[in-house]
Amino acid sequence: MPLQSATRPGFLSYRWGRVGFMHAIVIDNKQLVSAEVPVPEAADGEVVVEVTAAAVNRADVLQRQGFYPPPPGASPYPGLEVSGVISAIGPGVEGRHVGERVCALLAGGGYAEQVAVPAGQLLPVPAGLSLVEAASLPEVACTVWSNVVDRDRLRPGETLLVHGGGSGIGTFAVQLGKALGARVIATASAAKHQRLVALGADLAVDYKTDDFVRAARTLTGGKGVDVILDIVGAKYLARNIEALAPDGRISVIGMQGGARAELDFQQLMAKRGRISSTSLRARPVADKARIVAGVQDRVWPLVAAGLVKPIIHETFPLADAARAHHLMESGEHFGKIILLP
Repeated sequence: MPLQSATRPGFLSYRWGRVGFMHAIVIDNKQLVSAEVPVPEAADGEVVVEVTAAAVNRADVLQRQGFYPPPPGASPYPGLEVSGVISAIGPGVEGRHVGERVCALLAGGGYAEQVAVPAGQLLPVPAGLSLVEAASLPEVACTVWSNVVDRDRLRPGETLLVHGGGSGIGTFAVQLGKALGARVIATASAAKHQRLVALGADLAVDYKTDDFVRAARTLTGGKGVDVILDIVGAKYLARNIEALAPDGRISVIGMQGGARAELDFQQLMAKRGRISSTSLRARPVADKARIVAGVQDRVWPLVAAGLVKPIIHETFPLADAARAHHLMESGEHFGKIILLP
């Protein structure tokens, strides 16, 4: 999947600056293409961030493949989280200044030298972290916190089951669950088990050879797990319900195992269980701002204290975004993949 060079006009739904161009990675016929594009401008309530680092997420791969288009009005470029320095401030933004170091949750546009961001989706760089490390946090922190804590109310002493424990989402969820006083089970390939235990997992289960339902019941003395964070979807639905403790909660945040499955309501009702399915990217700006505020208030102190750490597998130059996607698709990474403009 070699990168090519191209020049692309701005998309009408996104606001471009009147002067200046920048390099970005755009999608052309399911290929990642290096292009020269207009610099975005800061609209009302927005700032422009000069990007130091951008993280790669599976959603970016899905967008490239044509399965996950950006929401209306968002940048057409992939990239859902960045870090950098504020270079311009739009009307109506208070409490921010040019030159401020930030990281940000995006609806798109991170694979670029600059990106426009609603001010409510900015986060300070946690104490003790570099800008590169900070780029690995906004999307995963907001995803995990909004599901595991804000929605599913994980409590100390409960058990959290994290599917895809070696992913960026998974490595963050394992650490956050442990920092919140929960017992944590993670599914992953056997090669990643030792590192997951080092991050705090009480049990790592090989999804290729082991039965996570039986393993969860054994660890919990037959009770089952209280909260499940699931990136698999349809393939795991019945087994997730089987693994639930009474009053258990399932958050489905991915569909790597398919989008359609048969739901046994009798089985779910017997557990008094609850299933929710959420996405973050298309949420309203105000809802994202609420989630970001919660992360800054509840999660950032844990990061600053070293209880939750950024886990970075590898960094690539922005021009090598195709190689970064190949690594993401291989599943061989542990933690986050970072692009450096």
